[in-house]
Amino acid sequence: MTSPITIRLGQRASQRIAAEGVQAADIAIVPAAAGGPKGLILNGLDCWMFGEFFRNAPRQRKLIGASIGAWRMAAAAFDEPVAAHKRLARLYAGQRYPDKVTPAYVSQTCRTLLDELLDGRGTEVLHHPQHQVSIITARGIGALAGAQGARWREMACFLLAAAGNALSRKRLAASMERVIFHNQHDHAGWLREDFDAFANHFVSLSPDNLRDALLASGSIPLVLEAVTNIAGAPGGAYWDGGLIDYHLHLPYQRDPGLVLYPHFSDYIVPGWLDKSMPWRRARDQALDNMILVSPSADFVRSLPNAKLPDRKDFHVYGQDHDRRNRDWLKAIGESERMAEAFARWCEKPDLKLAASF
Repeated sequence: MTSPITIRLGQRASQRIAAEGVQAADIAIVPAAAGGPKGLILNGLDCWMFGEFFRNAPRQRKLIGASIGAWRMAAAAFDEPVAAHKRLARLYAGQRYPDKVTPAYVSQTCRTLLDELLDGRGTEVLHHPQHQVSIITARGIGALAGAQGARWREMACFLLAAAGNALSRKRLAASMERVIFHNQHDHAGWLREDFDAFANHFVSLSPDNLRDALLASGSIPLVLEAVTNIAGAPGGAYWDGGLIDYHLHLPYQRDPGLVLYPHFSDYIVPGWLDKSMPWRRARDQALDNMILVSPSADFVRSLPNAKLPDRKDFHVYGQDHDRRNRDWLKAIGESERMAEAFARWCEKPDLKLAASF
């Protein structure tokens, strides 16, 4: 039987595992990509990591995510992370929308989803003794600063931003900047020194901005409304963090620990607009201390429709919400096989079964 997972290792991670094995105490950072429903396929790994693996090796860990990745990392910082991850999977798969839907409707649905996920216990996320959550958002600047409100204006501004990004990722930095909402006990020092063309702002998470930061991090342009007036943050329109940080190509090498990255893909794309540009995939020193685990091609072929859940399913299934929900939940259930396979590999890591970046 083929493995349900693919493992990739950076050079420093490979050397450390060869010398010491896979030690939960070595894991300092857990990134979580944007990607909408694709993130559901990591539910089994999330439950295993935060329900078992890390519980036996408590330490300060940085959990950083964009869009659904931020939602997953928030779930991981509850006192009962497995219950929270299962709640998130159920709520996300259970979304229902009418045939014709407005961004306002989708935004309100997601607000309700986040309220149910947080369940009045957001302080657990803010004050977890080990897990320090950071939420990535994209703040519009230039023309995008005033793009929200009129759909035609928003579309025109994002088309211009996409055209600039096609020429150079640096040009996208003229349209948006990164705002990181971080745990108040975590200075996020590893991100403070510039590492790409985007300006960075840092805002402490609080009970007043946690939900809005999570909502903003998943607010896809033209699908949801921009989030504004976030407590403690610079004014302006906030959008999906995946616009800048789709797969979170961040300066992980600055931390002496290892990075454990459960991902729905076996490569890292910097921004959402870079998806169709394979030459922009990350291949640099930022990945040196990374362990990346993702679903194998054979595993994906075994899922309903032989693919990961994705946002197009809302249109493909149409109003057959029950069938989509059933297929997504089946895929989520299958994700436990990924967790089992990775747990076995961590117990006896065979470097011959892991590829390099």
